[in-house]
Amino acid sequence: MKKYLFLILIPIFLGGCEKTNNDIVDSNISYQVESVNTVSKFLYTTVDSLISVSLEVNSSSSIKNIYFNIYSSDNTQLNTSPVYMYDNGDTDYGDTTAGDNIYSARFPLSKSYPVGIYTIKFFVTDLTDNTRQVAVKNFEYDNNQVSYPPQISGLNAPDSVVVQDPKSVIFISINASDPNGLNDIREVYFISYRPDGTTSGEKNQMFDDGNTQNDGDVKAGDGIYSILIEVTPQNAKGTYRFDFRAVDHTSKLSNLISHNITVQ
Repeated sequence: MKKYLFLILIPIFLGGCEKTNNDIVDSNISYQVESVNTVSKFLYTTVDSLISVSLEVNSSSSIKNIYFNIYSSDNTQLNTSPVYMYDNGDTDYGDTTAGDNIYSARFPLSKSYPVGIYTIKFFVTDLTDNTRQVAVKNFEYDNNQVSYPPQISGLNAPDSVVVQDPKSVIFISINASDPNGLNDIREVYFISYRPDGTTSGEKNQMFDDGNTQNDGDVKAGDGIYSILIEVTPQNAKGTYRFDFRAVDHTSKLSNLISHNITVQ
């Protein structure tokens, strides 16, 4: 995502993010969702790696099936196909009583999944094959692994830039790694300091999304985080300092890398 270097770097946001609540989000004339239940926090162990989920409706006469999708803290969908829920009394699915309109399922969580807030989205398909998202539930996941801080290295950035009209573009990239896996990296960013030493303290996010046009990133998910910065003749001339960091899902900070770029 291109950023403009004025007195300080100011991000331009090209998109939004979806907000979710632990609540019922939709209902139908022929059925009502009464409740959604799961744990508020799940701790992974080798003995217990299955999370149990249930959804209660007031009537199942018009329902064909109920299922959910589950998303990790980095918004990755963990299930490759819908996780169907059952009201058949089969304890393998976590259901205790058949025909009580409480649909249940269990889903395995892995120690390799990142810690953080997970989201479960519930869907109901009725007998006319109309599918609605009916509820969302969040829970906190702890993979119970020793957490190590991320590391950054291999900074690729110029030492200076000669500004041309109407603008010059600076490409910056940096490598990020984590002993707990790349999924444990929550963000990679830098904070910039003006030539007079002042700063807003704002984090400027870098991206590993494969969006070459907007962010300069070549390949998504390879641990190389990139950014494009546009500098105009109106920017103050002088030497800017950039402090780079990475943060994991347990809020552990990486090493600090500082780099100066002189705007001429």
